[in-house]
Amino acid sequence: GYGSSFPIDRSFTTEEMDFESMKYNVVAAQMGRGKVEKSASFAISSIGSTLGKLAMDICLYMNQNFNFISFPDALTTGSSIMPHKKNPDVFELIRAKCNSLQGIPNQISLITTNLPSGYHRDLQAVKPLMISCIQDIKSCLEMAHFSLKNVMVNKEIVENPMYDYLFSVDTLNELVLSGMPFRDAYKKMGEDIAKNQFTPKRDIKHTHEGSIGNLCLNEIKDKMKIALE
Repeated sequence: GYGSSFPIDRSFTTEEMDFESMKYNVVAAQMGRGKVEKSASFAISSIGSTLGKLAMDICLYMNQNFNFISFPDALTTGSSIMPHKKNPDVFELIRAKCNSLQGIPNQISLITTNLPSGYHRDLQAVKPLMISCIQDIKSCLEMAHFSLKNVMVNKEIVENPMYDYLFSVDTLNELVLSGMPFRDAYKKMGEDIAKNQFTPKRDIKHTHEGSIGNLCLNEIKDKMKIALE
């Protein structure tokens, strides 16, 4: 842990083990034990945070109160008592795993926080945490990637009258673009809605990148696939 008095060729071993560079200061290398694992676990935790939030959104928006999306029967399970119910088990488990992953950096921090310089057997307890951490995030990413390729979006959902007011902002913006001050347009829209005089315009055609209605479903799926890969 503190170097060697044998005249070993460290450049040779660095090259043979395909390391990018040599850690010249051997004491710094030794002091990195635990810190490297903690940094890596924070990165994995961050991925888990994003993936866990996605899993939560999927579990929420595929329930019958929203019905925005659905998945094939092969990726869901039935209820123990309600035969019509489709449970998003895959994403519930991804959510649980990802929530658990976010606690790993704290566990590593607690194991290493009061260790003096040098190597101590305590660091052995960090290894199983890191191994399971890496395995779990890989599994979650693989299952999310496999499942999301089969997501079915309810493209007719906004035809439901309960979503009429989603289109109020577009109508408001049209008034502004026609020359009406935003404050006046805002007031007019509020009054029209209150008097039940608002008629939504659903044939929205935006042109800027990433805007609502500008990407077709297949393009969205392709972009999600690239992001996951």
